[in-house]
Amino acid sequence: MNFKKTLVLQLVIVVIATSFMVSCKKSRDYKSSSRATGWKFNSKEGGFKYNTNYKDQETGPGLVFIEGGTFTMGKVQDDPMHDWNNSPNQQHVQSFYMDETEVTNLMYLEYLDWLKKVFPPEDEQFKNIYNGALPDTLVWRNRLGFNEVMVNNYLRHPAYANYPVVGVSWVQAVEFSDWRTDRVNELILEEESFVARGARYETKPGEIFNTQTYLNAPTKTYGGNDSITRGGKKSQMLAKKSKDSSDLYVQRKDGLLLPAYRLPTEVEWEYAALGLVGLRNYNVYRGRKKYPWDGQYTRSGKRRTRGDQLANFKQGDGDYGGIAGWSDDGADITAEIKSYPPNDFGLYDMAGNVAEWVADVYRPIVDDEFNDFNYYRGNVYTKFAIDEYGQVSIVTPEDIVYDTLSNGKIVARYLPGEIKEVPVDEEETYLRTNFDTSDNRDYRDGDKRSSRYYQSFADDEETDDNKRMYNAPKQFVSADSTGHLERKYDKSTNRTTLIDNNVRVFKGGSWRDRDYWLDPAQRRYFPQDMATDYIGFRNAMSRVGSKSKKGKRPRNK
Repeated sequence: MNFKKTLVLQLVIVVIATSFMVSCKKSRDYKSSSRATGWKFNSKEGGFKYNTNYKDQETGPGLVFIEGGTFTMGKVQDDPMHDWNNSPNQQHVQSFYMDETEVTNLMYLEYLDWLKKVFPPEDEQFKNIYNGALPDTLVWRNRLGFNEVMVNNYLRHPAYANYPVVGVSWVQAVEFSDWRTDRVNELILEEESFVARGARYETKPGEIFNTQTYLNAPTKTYGGNDSITRGGKKSQMLAKKSKDSSDLYVQRKDGLLLPAYRLPTEVEWEYAALGLVGLRNYNVYRGRKKYPWDGQYTRSGKRRTRGDQLANFKQGDGDYGGIAGWSDDGADITAEIKSYPPNDFGLYDMAGNVAEWVADVYRPIVDDEFNDFNYYRGNVYTKFAIDEYGQVSIVTPEDIVYDTLSNGKIVARYLPGEIKEVPVDEEETYLRTNFDTSDNRDYRDGDKRSSRYYQSFADDEETDDNKRMYNAPKQFVSADSTGHLERKYDKSTNRTTLIDNNVRVFKGGSWRDRDYWLDPAQRRYFPQDMATDYIGFRNAMSRVGSKSKKGKRPRNK
């Protein structure tokens, strides 16, 4: 009897196991095969190649993660300046990354060193590339002040290595960001054995790595030098196995290369500076946060640091640092990075030390009625230029294009190895509802349609430039055949504003400012091609993928 029971039990187990194996065979692993076709990804026989093991975006050098969310942008205090340029409005920001500190002199000197080695300034062909990137050290001079020690030492002396770089215009900050993107991604490719090891130290003017070129025209990267582009061990191994030449290069779908380093938008900067995450963890946010730290005062209330200033700013007439021997804030000009506590996002000096450039073109209002998601004013949409052979047009050392700024500084518009860009045209804008032109900087606030003089039936030429809503002076600078600069100042008496499409927002108080400007909501503007001794910058990077890095997961995953 026991034998029969045992036999029946064994048969039942076999049947269950067999049915389980059959059901497992029928169910597919849709992480390694397609939900659309059932075909396997990355099959040896062929098929679609895709990175099915991608987990999360890597955090780039110098960055910290900022989880996005909704917040009240704009002032929460009185408006004694009567600017009416930061009225409260609700905005939502996607998650992103931001530099832990301001870009330092040491970081910027590395950029200058690279430019000097690759584009020797003694070469007449390249001298304006290096010279155009140099910070303006003369910003330290004052008609009634003795500051020559900073003029001569602040940028290059090791005593100031970890101090925030100043004397850098908005244009120069953008160029640094582009350079940083390429150097970080170039290192990633080398460490992952896709490009030749050590090639980044032997860069020549015609063999410069550019991220967009590598992703869109990899065979033209490094000036088309195949021994570098496919010189890594992994590339060589793939060349022996792969049937498709496109698989020999890292592509966007691999998720290996990082998005671009860039200037943060104004809404990103303000959201990050407020550091609301520390309050929201305990659900006590009341919408009236005045500083990057909690509380209504600039001094620490903690027992060990009670009375210490929490930022580097001007406390009163002639009071930049306090009484010698017991300094109020530990600095008279700028301070070394990380001299003061970070905010709840882990960001340092989001108030004081130096004010910071952001990406936005300045307008007195934030048009939240039109958009309240990732708000940004400054979009100029472009596309890659296509040459006569139907391929993307790559800048060579022989056809570098330079721009002469309004202050006479000459900067390179593109570096060799980059893809030329042109404004989008009707091919991209025809019958679109979300944008209809390339340049959107003055959309709904400063273009002819926003002017009280605008007539829809009038020809474009009939609207006088002096009657535009934002008609700032236009300074004209040109260079003759000998290189001599001809400057023509705008002497028009009809100008009504200093605002145009070439003034950019800067945020945060500086070592020169009173505590009123420490409020992250405060906003000011400055010409994008000029520099000061109190404006620096830090970089940001967009987040791709999930909103949160940890702690939250989709419920049905």
